[in-house]
Amino acid sequence: MSLPRQRVTLITLGVADLARARHFYAQLGWQAAEETEGVAFYQMQGQILGLFGLSDLAKDQGREGAALGTGAMTLAQNFATREDVDTAFAEALAAGATALKAPEAVFWGGYSGYFADPDGHVWELAHNPFWPLSDDGSLTLPEAT
Repeated sequence: MSLPRQRVTLITLGVADLARARHFYAQLGWQAAEETEGVAFYQMQGQILGLFGLSDLAKDQGREGAALGTGAMTLAQNFATREDVDTAFAEALAAGATALKAPEAVFWGGYSGYFADPDGHVWELAHNPFWPLSDDGSLTLPEAT
C-alpha cells in the first residue's frame, strides 16, 4: 500500500529552553500529549507538534554543533472570524510572544497578523473568508470552480 506523498505528520521546533517553551504553549492552552526528557509532543488534528532542545535536535539530525536558525518559515492557524484572530493574538502576547505584525486587513482580502514564540518561531494568525473552516477547525482548500 502506498501512502499519500503530500502529508506532514510531525512538525518539530528546536527550542533553546524546553521548560520555557512548554510554559509558553501551556499559556496558549496547549496540553502536551506526551513528554519525555528533552522533548514534548502536542497532538493536533492528524498531526503532532514537537518541541525539542536545539542542540539535541542538531545531534539527532546528524549535525552536532550546528547552529539551527528560526524564522525562515511560518506556522499558521486559521480562524473563523477576525475577532477570533484578535483574541488569539492578544493571548499569544500575554503568554510572552513578540508581536511582529498586529492583525490587519491584508491585500488578498483576509485578515492576519504575526507573532514569534520565545524561540523566534513565527506564527501567523489569519481569517481567510475564501477558505471556510470545518466545525472542528480543520482546513481543506475549496475545490477549484
